[in-house]
Amino acid sequence: VQLQESGPGLVKPSQTLSLTCTVSDTSITYDAWSWIRQPPGKGLEWMGAITSSGGTAYSPFLRSRTFISRDTTKNQFTLQLSSVIPEDTAVYYCTGGPTWYNYWGQGTQVTVSS
Repeated sequence: VQLQESGPGLVKPSQTLSLTCTVSDTSITYDAWSWIRQPPGKGLEWMGAITSSGGTAYSPFLRSRTFISRDTTKNQFTLQLSSVIPEDTAVYYCTGGPTWYNYWGQGTQVTVSS
């Protein structure tokens, strides 16, 4: 199973960050799929997930700014983080699998800066 994140590496403050995770060799209609980020010098932070049935769950700290959706025809799931600030600068990972974190993308650096 392979996961690949894609999206812009630079986002301006107040804009919306959008990332897509393309999943290969399994269907996203199986299992749960999450977005996790790691700011520079800090630990991993779980942002939210979309389940096999399409339900979503979000970190209470990011709930008001986060939206996760999926396109089952493309086997992709997407993260949208609105009103970004410089503190949203991080490496963003997509992950998922039978026990939620079995498979990981390589991560993509997103910098929030004007």
